[in-house]
Order: sequence, then C-alpha cells, then structure tokens
Amino acid sequence: MNDTTIRSPTSRSARIDALRGMAVFGILLVNVWSFIWGFESLRYGVLPATASIFDVLAVAFVAFFAEQKFYPIFAFLFGAGFVMVTRSLKHRLGRWSDAERLFRRRLTWLLGCGIVHGTLIWFGDILTVYSIAGFFVLSGLAGARLRQLRNRLRIWTIVFAALLLTNFALNMQMLDADGMHAQAKNTVAAVEAARVIYTQGDLLAIGIQRISDYLSVTTQSLFILPHIAVLFLLGAMSVRRGWLTQPWRHMTFWRRVRWTGFALGIPFNLAWAALVLAEAIDPLHPSAYTFLLYAWLPIGGSCLAAAYVACVMLAGQGLLQWLENWLAPVGKMALTHYLTQSLLCAVLIQGFGFGLGEKWPPAGWLAIAGAIMLLQLFFSRWWLARHAQGPVEMLSRRYINRGL
Repeated sequence: MNDTTIRSPTSRSARIDALRGMAVFGILLVNVWSFIWGFESLRYGVLPATASIFDVLAVAFVAFFAEQKFYPIFAFLFGAGFVMVTRSLKHRLGRWSDAERLFRRRLTWLLGCGIVHGTLIWFGDILTVYSIAGFFVLSGLAGARLRQLRNRLRIWTIVFAALLLTNFALNMQMLDADGMHAQAKNTVAAVEAARVIYTQGDLLAIGIQRISDYLSVTTQSLFILPHIAVLFLLGAMSVRRGWLTQPWRHMTFWRRVRWTGFALGIPFNLAWAALVLAEAIDPLHPSAYTFLLYAWLPIGGSCLAAAYVACVMLAGQGLLQWLENWLAPVGKMALTHYLTQSLLCAVLIQGFGFGLGEKWPPAGWLAIAGAIMLLQLFFSRWWLARHAQGPVEMLSRRYINRGL
C-alpha cells in the first residue's frame, strides 16, 4: 500500500464520502421492498408459488447483505459528520456555541425534509428520527472533552443493552405456536391489504396509507433511538480518536474490526437470511428462531456493518481510486440521492405511476434498485463536474447560512 496515497486529505475525504455513498445504495436495497409491502414485520412480503430462483435469491441476498447493515453505517457517519461540521463552523465563527446553533439549524432542516419525505413520498423516512435523535443525543457535545463524549456513550450503551434484553425477553414470551400462527395470519392479511393499495391504488388511496404508515414507523422508530445514539456517539468518537479521519495510524485496529465483524456477522446473518426466506415462502408458520434472532439483529447487522467500514478504511490504492471516482461523488450528494431514490421508486413501482410492483416479480424490484443506483453513479459525476454540491445540499446550505 502506498503510504503517501492514504495520507492525502483527498483520499481521507474520499473514504468517508465513499462510505456514505455505499450506505445510501445499501439502504435502497432494503427500502425498495416496502414500496410494495408497506409497513409490517413481514418486510419481504410473501413469495408466490410461482417465484423463480432469482426471486428467492433476491430475498436471501438482501436479508444477508443489506438488512440492518447500512443504516448503522449512515448513523455512524452522521455522528462523525457532527464533529467535522461543528469543527469547521467553530473555525469560521470563533465560538462553539455558534457552531452548535448552526448545527441545530441543520437538524431542523433535516426534520423538515423528513416530514415532507415521509408524508408525500415514502413512509419509511429515517431523517425524522435522525434529526430528533440529533437534538437529544448530540446537544452540548460541540467542543466537548473526550471524557464527556465517552461518558455519554457509556450511558447510551447501557440503555441500548437494557432495551435489547427487554426485547429478547418479550420475544421469548411469544414462542407459543398457536399465538405465533394467529399473529402470522393477521400480519399476512395486513401485508396483502397494503400491497393492493400501494401497487394498485390511486394517488389518494396511497397517500392515506402512506401517512398512516409514516406515523406508525416514526412512533416505533423512537424505540431504536438508543441504538442510533450509540452509533452517533461511536461516529463522533471515531473522528475525535482519528479512527475515521486518520486510518493509516490505526491499521491494526481496523484489521481487528474487519475480522471480528466478519467472524460474528457472517454466521449470524446467514442464519437470519435463511429464516427470513423460510418466512417469505411460508409466512403462516414462522419459526420461533426468527423472533429470537430478530431481537439481536441490531447487533448481528452492526457487526457486518463494522466489517464493511473496516474494508473501506483498509482499502489499497487501486480500490481507493475506484471509490474516489465512483462512490465518493454519490456520498457527496447523499441527501439528494436518498430523496430521489424514494421518488423514483414511488413513480416506478406504485399504482399511481408505472405500477411495476404489480407487474414485475421480486427479482425485478431489486433490478429497479440496481438501475437507480447505476443512474445515480453517472449522474453524481456529471453534476459534480459542474457544481460544488448536490441540489438538495445547496438548498440546505442556504437555509443554514441564513443563521450567520
């Protein structure tokens, strides 16, 4: 590995932007299913009896590779971005209080984007929860001592662990065969009703269902706030300690993260993918293990997510150049692409648009996600050759800078 390459500021920035671009694409792989099936625990819906091997592989691939792997990366980078943005603002404005005030304006902007996104385009918006979490978790940390950051991380880790154990205990109580079967029947009926609305309904019917699902998703997402808080604070810590911004100084650390993440994450997520696939094939008879593994999915998914991050941090010159040329531009326009992905999926998949969710099989939905990614890869390079930021990022900067 060429040491001068990995030490350059451009390379360092490229790694972070590439991670953000990778996260945006990975999130799309998971989100595309909900444009058909709506908001229910049966994320991948029901595989029809006529499902092809490609449909089966599509479900297994997303469950293993993407589900609960890329939103942790996005949250981790959100916390890292908090430190980098407030440092930059402090350098410009001279005071940490002013830097934090402008960051709160950024959170307010994201909250507004999230509400518009969730009510008018796609119910599964994460910006709403991220902005709310940002106000609670990151408040008062601009310029904070490393000790204060570690203490807050410890507190949220304890809360997160308690939530995991509580969720696991609750899932243990649900392992009654008759109860699981009855719940599965209700879930399948709800999923099928949502599918009919989203893939065949008109704009009004879909809008009513979307708002209902958005309120449900946002309310329930508050229960994952401790997980998001831990990821935010780990991201902030990664910048303060130089893990993310100076990876060449922490190569041993990242190698350990990579191998530990793969060693724990691969077997867990293989088991999870097998259970999810079995549930999609026969949703009326879910396995008890599905409930148990779901309780630990935030940990199992995050292990593989950590390994993905470590791979980018350890990337050699050849791979880094590719990341800088292709994925980094996507990451620089992450907010634009996140919102655009939802708009394109809604128009292409749902009933008020082209209705491909009804006409195409599950493998076709994944192909739609792939086509959107390919389009955004080329669009990012074209746009950034002419502009410094993405269109939504430009609007965001104007709003935030009004506070100066």
